[in-house]
Amino acid sequence: MNHDRIHSREPTHHVDRWSVGTIQAMTERHGHSVVTVAPRDGDDGPVELTVTMAVRDLFVSRLDIHPDESPIGERVWYRERGQ
Repeated sequence: MNHDRIHSREPTHHVDRWSVGTIQAMTERHGHSVVTVAPRDGDDGPVELTVTMAVRDLFVSRLDIHPDESPIGERVWYRERGQ
């Protein structure tokens, strides 16, 4: 399975290839994490990003939130697979 990419901090490489959005929801599907992101520009609807559980745990741990806080509402940078 191809996966999307997501970062909790602004990437320093290929910056023009990344989009910025806000986490709306996080769920699990077929053993993967699905992160729903609202794009910053607001022109497009929400984007569902599929990542491994390890990637989810990594980017959430790097968010500027306390361990007991929800990542919903936090800003992230993302790339959909194939882009």
